[in-house]
Amino acid sequence: MMPRDKYPKPLIFHDGRLAFLPTPLGTLYIFLWLPFGIVLAIFRIVVGICLPYRLAIFLGSLSGVQLNFQGCFPPPNSQHKKGVLHVCTHRTLLDPVFLSTALCKPLTAVTYSLSKMSEIIAPIRTVRLTRVRRQDGKTMQKLLSEGDLVVCPEGTTCREPYLLRFSSLFAELADEIVPVAMNTDVSTFYGTTASGLKWLDPIFFLMNPRPSYHVQILGKVPPEFTCAGGRSSFEVGNYIQRKLGDALGFECTNLTRRDKYLMLAGNEGVAHDNKRN
Repeated sequence: MMPRDKYPKPLIFHDGRLAFLPTPLGTLYIFLWLPFGIVLAIFRIVVGICLPYRLAIFLGSLSGVQLNFQGCFPPPNSQHKKGVLHVCTHRTLLDPVFLSTALCKPLTAVTYSLSKMSEIIAPIRTVRLTRVRRQDGKTMQKLLSEGDLVVCPEGTTCREPYLLRFSSLFAELADEIVPVAMNTDVSTFYGTTASGLKWLDPIFFLMNPRPSYHVQILGKVPPEFTCAGGRSSFEVGNYIQRKLGDALGFECTNLTRRDKYLMLAGNEGVAHDNKRN
């Protein structure tokens, strides 16, 4: 094991499911744990889908899931008819689910790519975006008029203590913006992948013996730092990226989803009708 400050290059992107060094003893542990881990993941999924929030939190904690919540609940939106836009760092596909659980209220999450299986087992409403800016903007505007919305502007997950470049689209759509700093900790399996089957991501995360989620809700973005206050959407995106990076102790980067998939999977991370990546 080498300290991070001794790495010859910053480690930002890497793939693979194992979150530990597969020594002979560790490999034996994996084979012994797999049957229990699969049953445990199914139990946790059923609890999250079928039970009320507080009971789900209680049974989830008994099964080993740790949910650490910090910050204040956003006050009701009294001046605007729109819902609140929660802007999250993106660690796994379960970010919106754990935020909804922490707030004990239903939220709607937008995503660029989500498997059918993930949509089926998601306990909250999920809506796909198209990566066509104007169309996605209209979709998110409509969703905000119906209630609170969750968006992850990085566009893809990052395991390491770095934030990828934020898309500025969200900043053009809402003045009521609440940044949410999210982080995870796993000991056995990573709940993300670039080249593997994405529908297994939540299952692998929940197969960990004691996975943890840290949810820190920061205060609403001051009006003077929004587009309504005269800032450009890029300035708002960069401001919120820095705010979340400071809260987590993460470094902000200009790397994007495209950079990640080109490095790890050899494609741009976009599924076309005639060729599925």
